[in-house]
Amino acid sequence: MNMTKLNPLKRHLRPGQVYRRADLARWSNAVDRHLQQLQADGTLQKLSGGVYYVPRKTPFGDVPADDKKLVRTFLKDPRFLLTSPNAFNALGVGTTQLYNETVVYNHKRHGRFKLGGRTFEFRVKPYFPKSLSPEFLLVDLVNNLGRLAEDEDEVLSKVEAKARTLKKSSLSKAVRNYGGARAKRFFEDVLANDVLRYGA
Repeated sequence: MNMTKLNPLKRHLRPGQVYRRADLARWSNAVDRHLQQLQADGTLQKLSGGVYYVPRKTPFGDVPADDKKLVRTFLKDPRFLLTSPNAFNALGVGTTQLYNETVVYNHKRHGRFKLGGRTFEFRVKPYFPKSLSPEFLLVDLVNNLGRLAEDEDEVLSKVEAKARTLKKSSLSKAVRNYGGARAKRFFEDVLANDVLRYGA
């Protein structure tokens, strides 16, 4: 291996970072050959077509790529939201199943993709928040209820009770911005009830 020719590329690599082939090509005059060499010596790991990771070493082994860095590089877009059906369990509305699934709401890609040995489900959405909130999760739960293993009627009953503990204006905004047809129909009656909490 000609380390002299590899050095200009290796100088730009940072442990824990994820790169696209196009990023690495800027620093190499033979990028495909260099990528093969760097994978062979463990400097790089290929996570998917055209996406590479510089593993961060610890006494316990290599640290996996950070999900946010991985998805941002794969999409070539910082606008996305990572979530999982497991997030619904924190709402206290009767969902208890554990799912080995990471969902990526985004504006560009749709489908299931394997990245770094893990499967991500990308779903194109016109709107999604920058971070998870109880209001968004409650709406998202109703949007996705058909995908879950729990009893729908039992969960919906508890969702209605949970909704009455949330700020009406915040829940109404989440329903308007992120609710599908089913969620909008369901929350219409809940939001019409003045028992819902008001306030800042």
